[in-house]
Amino acid sequence: MNKFLFQKSWIWLAVFFGFALMAFWPGYYSDPGGSFSFSTHAHGIAMTLWCLMLISQAYLVRSKHREIHRKVGKASYVLVPFLILSTFALTHESLQGNEPYSARNFSSLALMINATVLFGVIYGLAIYHRKDSLTHARYMFATIFPMFTPITDRLIYRNIRPLVEAAPTIEGSPIVPFWGFLLALILVGGLAFWDWRSNKRKDVFPTVFGMLILYHISVFTLHLVPAWRSFGNWFLGITFY
Repeated sequence: MNKFLFQKSWIWLAVFFGFALMAFWPGYYSDPGGSFSFSTHAHGIAMTLWCLMLISQAYLVRSKHREIHRKVGKASYVLVPFLILSTFALTHESLQGNEPYSARNFSSLALMINATVLFGVIYGLAIYHRKDSLTHARYMFATIFPMFTPITDRLIYRNIRPLVEAAPTIEGSPIVPFWGFLLALILVGGLAFWDWRSNKRKDVFPTVFGMLILYHISVFTLHLVPAWRSFGNWFLGITFY
């Protein structure tokens, strides 16, 4: 596991980014100068930079350029807040104006808001453990897992339509992120088992697995909670610009 993190994780992060390019190529990357909103561009740029930063940081560790790695890492103190705010803004833009909001809208709000919060928590844990390189690397690698569903949803809708019909539903609408959730849990579960077998570690990946479970449950249940509906009505009623 340790060798994978320091020698090969950049390859798998590049593969993840490759799938992101495939997923968003028709709708965004193929026409970057298109008539997209400011929120869309801000989010797209922030996510692209984050993926490139993850890849480059992992490669810098592999090539033993640790001082450059530390200096580049400080840029994340600006990039991550920008990414989080741009995601909140895009979430607001995507869902507002659909009054009265349906259970599906409130579920989508949980999908996007809680993924962003979970990403921020995992990133925060990585920064908290930045002086422990093995723990830091594990949490940084794990920041990709809350980001699976925007990629898997698009690839499934375009290429694996039977999975749309097989997905669980809320008020008759298929919750296609279910498949992205399942993939993320399989991968994190595999990493947890591998880490336990090779290093006897039971901290980082089991923690991420547990947080992912809570996040996934929230997407399927929070639309039933009056407090979440009240929050959703308040959030979607905000005027950002």
